[in-house]
Amino acid sequence: MSSHRHSKKRRYVAWAAAGAAVVAGAGIAAQTSMAATTWPAQRTFTGRAFDACAAPSLSAMKAWHTGFYGAAAVYVGGKNRGCAQPNLTASWVKSVSALGWKLVPLYVGTQPSCQTGSSPEKMTASTAASLGAKDGADAVAKAAALGMKAGSPVYLDMESYDVTNKACNDAVLTYVRAFDKTLHAKTYRTGYYGFTSSSAKAIATASDRTDLPGNLWYALWDKNNTTTADWPWGSTQFTNHSRAHQYMVNSKETRGAYTITVDRDAWDAPVAITG
Repeated sequence: MSSHRHSKKRRYVAWAAAGAAVVAGAGIAAQTSMAATTWPAQRTFTGRAFDACAAPSLSAMKAWHTGFYGAAAVYVGGKNRGCAQPNLTASWVKSVSALGWKLVPLYVGTQPSCQTGSSPEKMTASTAASLGAKDGADAVAKAAALGMKAGSPVYLDMESYDVTNKACNDAVLTYVRAFDKTLHAKTYRTGYYGFTSSSAKAIATASDRTDLPGNLWYALWDKNNTTTADWPWGSTQFTNHSRAHQYMVNSKETRGAYTITVDRDAWDAPVAITG
C-alpha cells in the first residue's frame, strides 16, 4: 500500500500528525450479523505480503514470485483510491492466482470529515450510514467483477484522523458498521486497514463490537515482520488468523527486471477466494 489510498506524501503527513483454508467463521466472533448465515470456508495466508499503489503487470508478478512474498494487496475500488489500475482485471486475477499468488482486496472508501488533507469524498454524521451502505455494495461488486468470490474479505482502508474528535469518530464507526453489514448481507467477510495511533485504534478499542470488522490490518512502521510481538491491544483480540501488520513502507525492490516500490506486510489473515 505504498500509496495506499491517497499519496505517499499524504500518508507521511498523517503519520507525523498523529495458503490454507480454515473453518468458516474464524476471526468473526464480533460480527453478530453473520451468525445465522452459512459461509464458505475462508481462505487464509500466513507469511509476507506486499502492497503497491498500482497492481503490477503480469510479467512483474511472474518475476516477483520468488517465495519472498506470497500475497499481494490490490485496490479494487473506492472514490479515494490513489492510483489507476490498468492491470487489475479479472484475467489478471485469474492468471496471478494460477501462479500461486494470494490476493488481498482493498477498498479506499469515504474518509472522515476531521481528516487532515483533502479527499474526493468525506462523510458527515448525516451521510455516514448511507455512504457506508453504498460503498459496501460497490466494494462487493468490484471484487466480484474481478473474480473474487463470496466468502472473500474486503479490507476497508481508513486513513489517519483525529479519534479524539468524538463526533467525527462516531461518524466513522457508523460508516464502518453500515459498510460491514452490507458486505455480510452479500456473504463477503470484513477487514479493515488503519493506523495504530488512530483509525485502527478506533476499531480495536470500541466498546460496542457490533458489526465491526473481524480482521484488522494495522499500520505500525517499526520494520518488525510480526503480527504478535508488537500487537498493541489485548492478546485475545483478532486471533485465529485475523491480523495483518504493515511494518515497512516505500521499499524500492527489484526482482528479475522489475523494480517496484512496495509496502511490506506480515500477514496472518483471510485472502480472496479465486479460481
